[in-house]
Amino acid sequence: MYQIEVVSDEGLVADVPTALLAAAARATLIHQDSPPGELTILVTTDEMMAALNQTHRGIPEPTDVLAFPGGTHPAPSEFPQYLGDIAISLPRAQAAAGVHTWEAELQLLSVHGTLHLLGHDHAQDDDKARMWAAQREILTILGISVSVGD
Repeated sequence: MYQIEVVSDEGLVADVPTALLAAAARATLIHQDSPPGELTILVTTDEMMAALNQTHRGIPEPTDVLAFPGGTHPAPSEFPQYLGDIAISLPRAQAAAGVHTWEAELQLLSVHGTLHLLGHDHAQDDDKARMWAAQREILTILGISVSVGD
C-alpha cells in the first residue's frame, strides 16, 4: 500500500493532472517491489527548481526533476517508511509538448523521480542502462509512448 500526495504551487496556469502523476509513481513502486510507504510530488516553477537545485546540488539553474529520498517516517503514520519527495518543473514538462504531450512528460518525470527515491541513478553507464530500461517498462505498462534518454 502506498500513499502518494501530489501538490502544486499556487498560480500555475495549467491544471496539474495529479491522478496521472500519482498513478505513474504507484506503478513505479509496484514495478520495483517497493515496501509500503509514502511520497510527495511537488509540481512547481522553474524558479523554485533553480532554488532547490542550487541549495541541494550547487547548480544555480532549473532542472526538470529532483528527488529527495526519505527514510523513517517523520510523523506518526500508518506507513513505516517515508520514501521521499520529488519536485517536477511544470514549464519544463510543458516544453516537451513538441515531442509528446506535457502530461506524458509529467508522468515520465514522476517515474524517473520515483526510481531515484528507490536508489536508481544514471551517473554510470551500466546504472543508466538499468534505470532507462525500468522507465521504459513502467511507461509501457502505463500505456505511454515517450522517448527515454539516450
